[in-house]
Amino acid sequence: MDGVRHRRRVRRVASAVAGTWAARAYLALCGALLVWVLADAFLVRHEDASMAGVVPLLATAPLSVLLLLAPWEGIPAYVSVVVVSALANAALVNWCARVLGRDGRSTGGAR
Repeated sequence: MDGVRHRRRVRRVASAVAGTWAARAYLALCGALLVWVLADAFLVRHEDASMAGVVPLLATAPLSVLLLLAPWEGIPAYVSVVVVSALANAALVNWCARVLGRDGRSTGGAR
């Protein structure tokens, strides 16, 4: 039975993070931007620094900007900052899409 509970918990977390098409589209965009930056970093030779790494940080702001203040550095730290920020923002997008998708059936509002 422990495996069943684990699968339910994973489904519940996945539904909270990416349960709507808006959250899935946001995560897909962030993933594509991260792949683009990693390809730019490893496959393209630059004379100066590339500004491509700023784009995923802007797409996952404001949490990514706060996490960059931590004393981490390097590619694994950058990737984890973008991934954690994207997941947190996707959960917020998911929540907003669900609340706004209720078609005015929210509780607590006067009509």
